[in-house]
Amino acid sequence: MAKRGTDKQHATFAKDKVELHVHLDGAIRLKTILEVAKRRGIALPADTEEAFCQLCTLKEPTTLTDFLSKFNQFMHVIAGDKKAIKRIAYEFVETKAKEGVVYVEVRYSPHLLANCNVEPISWNQREGDVTPDKVVQLVNQGLSEGEKAFGIKARSILCCMRHMPNWSMDIVELCKKYRNDGVVAIDLAGDESLNCEAFPGHRKAYEEAVRSCIHRTVHAGEVGPPSVVREAVEVLKAERIGHGYHTVEDLDLYKQLLEQNMHFEMCPVSSKLTGACNPDFTKHPIIRFREDGANFSLNTDDPLIFNSTLDMDYQVTKQYMGFTEKEFMRLNINAAKSSFLPHKEKKDLLNRLYESYGMVDKSRF
Repeated sequence: MAKRGTDKQHATFAKDKVELHVHLDGAIRLKTILEVAKRRGIALPADTEEAFCQLCTLKEPTTLTDFLSKFNQFMHVIAGDKKAIKRIAYEFVETKAKEGVVYVEVRYSPHLLANCNVEPISWNQREGDVTPDKVVQLVNQGLSEGEKAFGIKARSILCCMRHMPNWSMDIVELCKKYRNDGVVAIDLAGDESLNCEAFPGHRKAYEEAVRSCIHRTVHAGEVGPPSVVREAVEVLKAERIGHGYHTVEDLDLYKQLLEQNMHFEMCPVSSKLTGACNPDFTKHPIIRFREDGANFSLNTDDPLIFNSTLDMDYQVTKQYMGFTEKEFMRLNINAAKSSFLPHKEKKDLLNRLYESYGMVDKSRF
């Protein structure tokens, strides 16, 4: 795989890009974690970027459970700290701008970044209550300031967590409250074995999202079976599917979603290291999706944990799956069309891509 770090001029696909599936808490800079820990007086098991990287990142394919355990190394450093939350959002935009991304939708769980859900190091080190609502405000501020500084557009998606159904109504209400301040959709992430029929809090939240015209995406078919994807579409009324690799195991469902032009937010490097797919990239399901003309995008998911950049996902699809520049242009245009931007902003984004790609006959895409 490629080394961490990328230069737009030397990227595999050096034109404007759109990213729809990346987690804010999985995209924090190692340097930032170490600096915030030092400021807050939090002891970490390593005090250099290189050493801490060894603790936080995956190098070989493993399980989704092992992958999720990596967040325990650093989430407590950022959670509940107002300066840190705003900082990671601002730095995230800077990183994406350097990767050639012109529009990004970044997702996170407000509850996991709040201090009402984590044990304080000591009461005198708390900066006051940082509620999920306050987290959203801080992230919005960081993204907005990043937009102005780096000249790209960034929006956010708020995540429900499958193991915490009692948070989900909070999430949809936050989506409604901040829909005009950078929040564009609701998501459901976490253990796919926890279905929504058994945890009705998620279903109720998504029903409210439908009633309130809140856009909807769902992590499904990453490590779970096609039935999780079917539930996402039929019960939660998902407009996009996060990952969705295992959809191809149910041919009827797969055909149905192809006909509906369902968008799949795919993350090749992630899918290898989390054990979601065959570690041999030449056998990755994304090849089938491409051959069938499916609507999908390329995304990083959690670049901190994978020690990756967006260019790495483009690189592996080019090197091992035969993707061409024309196919990269097509998938980015599909990503823009499937974004959760309002119509006028979406049209402006598409025109920016068409200009970047030097396209005359837009109908080909």
